[in-house]
Amino acid sequence: MKRILLCCGTGVATSTVVNKKLEEELKKRGYNGQFTISQCKAAEVPSKSGNFDLCVSTVPLGGYKCECPVVVATGLILNRGTQEIYDNIEKALFKSE
Repeated sequence: MKRILLCCGTGVATSTVVNKKLEEELKKRGYNGQFTISQCKAAEVPSKSGNFDLCVSTVPLGGYKCECPVVVATGLILNRGTQEIYDNIEKALFKSE
């Protein structure tokens, strides 16, 4: 089971929107039941990221240290470059096995 940490500025609004989009896309790509998504604030990434396989962030993490690979997914909110973002997430989670 792959664990995804999804973060935004407050851990509520944009991460909720991206959560639904990401879940739908990963299911469409055949990964249903192979991942979990947890949401958090960007400020919580340093303390939580060590327990996850990938961090998907809707904001630049700046000075926040992340203990797992990161994909910045601001484009999923703006509907720009979405396929490339989904491809990067898929590659980071499932293609390295």
